[in-house]
Amino acid sequence: MVLRANGFDWDKGNRGKCEKHGISVSSIEDLFTRPLAILPDAGHSHSEHRFRAIARTEKGRAVFIVFTLRRKSEEVLIRPISARYMHQKELEAYEKENPHLQE
Repeated sequence: MVLRANGFDWDKGNRGKCEKHGISVSSIEDLFTRPLAILPDAGHSHSEHRFRAIARTEKGRAVFIVFTLRRKSEEVLIRPISARYMHQKELEAYEKENPHLQE
């Protein structure tokens, strides 16, 4: 999947939910400049398309991100819904279920 967006859509709702897991807004935005493994997340929303993504920080920590794309005027914005660090067992399970995600 090629992700084309003009920026990010932040407010106190999604900012607080992401930061409570110890990941800053700037760190999340940086993850979208790195290689991402993106999967659909159809089971969690019927009103909009959601996606799950796995990315690695510059220090190599795996991060699980849930996001959607929102159109505001002419722009498409990434709206992070949740982001958190992954446990090693969780990462291994994702890689086993989705072997195409491994580098």
